[in-house]
Amino acid sequence: MRIFRYWNNIDHKAHGAVIAVGNFDGVHLGHGKVISKAAEIAREEGAALGVMTFEPHPREFLSKSNEPFRLTPFRAKTEAIASLGVDIIYVLKFNQDLANLEAQDFIKNVLVEGLRAKHIVVGYDFAFGSGRKGEINLLKEKSSTGEFKVTSVEKAEDENGPFSASAARQYIKLGDVKSAQSILGRPWQVLGRIRYGDQIGRSLGFPTANLSVKNILKPKSGIYAVWAGIGIKESDQNIKIDWQPGAAYVGRRPTFDKSEELLEVHLLDFNYQIYGQLLRVAFISWIRGDEKYENSEDLKKQMYLDCQHARAILAESSPPSNTLHDLISIDNTTTRVDQ
Repeated sequence: MRIFRYWNNIDHKAHGAVIAVGNFDGVHLGHGKVISKAAEIAREEGAALGVMTFEPHPREFLSKSNEPFRLTPFRAKTEAIASLGVDIIYVLKFNQDLANLEAQDFIKNVLVEGLRAKHIVVGYDFAFGSGRKGEINLLKEKSSTGEFKVTSVEKAEDENGPFSASAARQYIKLGDVKSAQSILGRPWQVLGRIRYGDQIGRSLGFPTANLSVKNILKPKSGIYAVWAGIGIKESDQNIKIDWQPGAAYVGRRPTFDKSEELLEVHLLDFNYQIYGQLLRVAFISWIRGDEKYENSEDLKKQMYLDCQHARAILAESSPPSNTLHDLISIDNTTTRVDQ
């Protein structure tokens, strides 16, 4: 899979693709329907399958709030998109110039002249251009010149309504990671570099891998059953993810009067030094809320019960996919995703 961080003067081999366009935060089942339709058309037309997305997320750039909201930061999003068999990702830098670009100019400059797109595939509610004034009808109107084709995909939904990133975010904030998974089509994951902690868990007999939650969508504080994944290089093109069962804690550790919020993961059957490595944490189920205990012994007893509960939950669960295709090309220079 190749990634282009620009849209003009790109390699001619990246021209003429069938391109699914959207933010695709979460790469949920609704997004999957759009990308699957683009894949179907690409096969029929003998074209490459492309996905266009934007970094930073337009909401990050335009919002005055600093509260993290993304379901999938860039690394996680590209991994999820790559897993759908995409050939090319076009990552457009969302800045003031792009925010000010009128919808008709986006079509002309970016889609037609820049990428020479063969076919554009979008969701039913897709909007683009300055002030989000561009909609599917404008794309269809401009496609009448014959320079490209357009397909819009109807909403994907279940008995609870349409699949949406906003609904998944709300579920996660409430601790309902099972309902979030029903929208995403896979467990919600957090990726982070393991940092040194204050060794409280180790002193209690439950060593933890500690991750900062400063820049991630914050799930409800409490205990979760999780799968924790560590990358192991198998070949030049593949990294195997070694998924271990775990119990995770999100919160400020009130028993010890701590103020910093952390994600702490105790791997149930693993006791090796992994500081500095990138850890993937897949949230499977909520266990209980955060509590303050009278002393560390009471906490220790509860931690044992939490681990037993997590183990029982995970016995009925399968870990996520364990192979990550990591060879990509960015701006025509072959590089490897930092695992």
